Amino acid sequence: MSADAPLILTERLGGVIRLTLNRPSARNALSLALIEALDDALASIAEDRAARAVILAGAGPTFCAGHDLRQMRADPSHEAASRLFTRCGEMMTRLARLPQPTIAQVRGVATAAGLQLVASCDLAIAEAGARFATPGMKIGLFCATPMVALTRVIAPRHAMEMLLTGDLYDADYALRVGLINRVTAPEVLAEEALAWATQLAGLSARAARTGKAAYHAQRGLDLEAAYARCGAVMAEGMMSAEAIEGIDAFLQKRPPRWA
Repeated sequence: MSADAPLILTERLGGVIRLTLNRPSARNALSLALIEALDDALASIAEDRAARAVILAGAGPTFCAGHDLRQMRADPSHEAASRLFTRCGEMMTRLARLPQPTIAQVRGVATAAGLQLVASCDLAIAEAGARFATPGMKIGLFCATPMVALTRVIAPRHAMEMLLTGDLYDADYALRVGLINRVTAPEVLAEEALAWATQLAGLSARAARTGKAAYHAQRGLDLEAAYARCGAVMAEGMMSAEAIEGIDAFLQKRPPRWA
């Protein structure tokens, strides 16, 4: 790959944007530059009302092999490590809180911070041969930051197994424990991801945006507060033009015409 090649490839496919990590020779490892490039791309998409769904993929045979260990060892200072993990956490938060639905399109391996990317997306589809791991224990470094995203999508026992063993787990295991939603043949992975994203892009953008925000907000609340918060979201949503159109279309047995 050319030294001046973009770190993030951006494709606009109707209402869908596909972002591709573009360091295939480094197995798409998350250097600081790649983290910042992805963060910039996500910030731009968040303000793009024409973008209705997002696919996150990796160039080459690997989705993402985690952080760039060579870069980390080149500057072993605490200051450099703190900056790297702070910026990565900011990027992962932006990904998780993106207004649009996000789909991880996983080919090959997704390990450590690569698995964190998968868990930070709303949905995930993987090829049948994909493998997943939080392998920090293998090198004496517990995967604490990937754990944040992982423990928000799978059960505690499964998360602790992955975190403590550092072993690779196949796509069937990832599907069974809820890390991914779908498994597909390698040759149709991109096609299936795009079809799914296109389906999401055809739904109400307002409902997706407010629904995602409510989802994250209610998770930290007790039952009564969660119902109060989400009841208010539903009541406000019922007043929206898109809900009015959607309900009228349902009652009139016709497709809705979203703005």
